[in-house]
Amino acid sequence: MKQLHLGVLAGIFVAAGVLSWAAARLWDSFGTLPAVPLAAPIVLAVIAAVLAATALSIRSRLKAQRERRPGAKGVEPLMAARALVFGQASALVAALVSGMYGGVGVFLLGSLDIPARRDQAIYAGASVVAGIAVIAAALFLERVCKLPDDPEALAPGATPH
Repeated sequence: MKQLHLGVLAGIFVAAGVLSWAAARLWDSFGTLPAVPLAAPIVLAVIAAVLAATALSIRSRLKAQRERRPGAKGVEPLMAARALVFGQASALVAALVSGMYGGVGVFLLGSLDIPARRDQAIYAGASVVAGIAVIAAALFLERVCKLPDDPEALAPGATPH
């Protein structure tokens, strides 16, 4: 499985931000701008928490397995692969969504004197922060699930994940 590249995620973020900023300007010139939902940063934060908890769980199970603790539960390779795919997909979607909300947030910075627009800018900013948290958790999960480059680096009896 290919590793996530921060440059690709940043490119998606910037492209989505520029396009959504332009779309927000265009949409606002025709009428009212669609609202940034309050649920957006909440959902992204929940995904970040799930990814971080999964990474910490896998890391502790791998550590227990390496140390050959009695009763240590191993890591199923398929479960680790599924977690990794979920993490990578989440990071890509988070880069797109947080870029989109970032562009709308930048557009809304011009009208912070209007209370409703100020609230929307806050929701957009929180969505960007939560999206960055998803990306960070996904990269951490990817690091935890990474196989060693040298097969001899595996502990004797340990299974690759």
